[in-house]
Amino acid sequence: MIRARNLWLVLGLAMSLTLTAFAATTFTETYVVGGTAVWLFNNTTGEAASILHLEFEEEVTLSTTLAIGGQLVPMGPLTGTVFDFAGTLTNGGTFQVYIEPVTAVPALAQWLKMDASGNTLPIGSPYFTSLAVLGRLFGMGIVALREANPAALAAAFEQFFADNADYLAGLSESLGMSLADSLMPIIMASPAEGIENFFNTIMGMLGVTSLGEAVTGDVNWSALFAALGM
Repeated sequence: MIRARNLWLVLGLAMSLTLTAFAATTFTETYVVGGTAVWLFNNTTGEAASILHLEFEEEVTLSTTLAIGGQLVPMGPLTGTVFDFAGTLTNGGTFQVYIEPVTAVPALAQWLKMDASGNTLPIGSPYFTSLAVLGRLFGMGIVALREANPAALAAAFEQFFADNADYLAGLSESLGMSLADSLMPIIMASPAEGIENFFNTIMGMLGVTSLGEAVTGDVNWSALFAALGM
């Protein structure tokens, strides 16, 4: 398996963190055959991909796979929660996977490529359906942007607080702490895991339990999504 640290090394700079992850996109298509879900993962990145990375929040079994426009082979067992398929798939190609149970939905799908040094680089936008994955992507993307351009990150959060001033003022009062004062030291100094944990804590305090509630609720995320490449 590809380690997450290497997998997402340049996440915030190399991909767009977009709401296409939540909405229906041409990245994925799905249908059911004989009680088994068939997922099509389309390479819409604009370039050839070397790896398809998949994550699930429950144990699943992947059976029949078919690459149209190349060849991808599994890099580990086909039962579990995390999978990588490596090889080459041309831009516009499709990777077909049979998944059981039929109700299983990927928490994360991401195309990657290998650079000349053998590092894995995300390409295109991710597909994700999990609030936990959103927190992880935020953490990794924020750290990458902080290391590359801390002034841009600070400006994005300044705009984020301005866009949500009324809502955050009420929220800070109800939580008994200033979110801006609590958040910025974490954003500007903590590792990705610390940012992810803070995000998850705030979501829990708000009673948010799904990705849909997070991205369609009262918070305007546009400044942060833009800073992370939306």
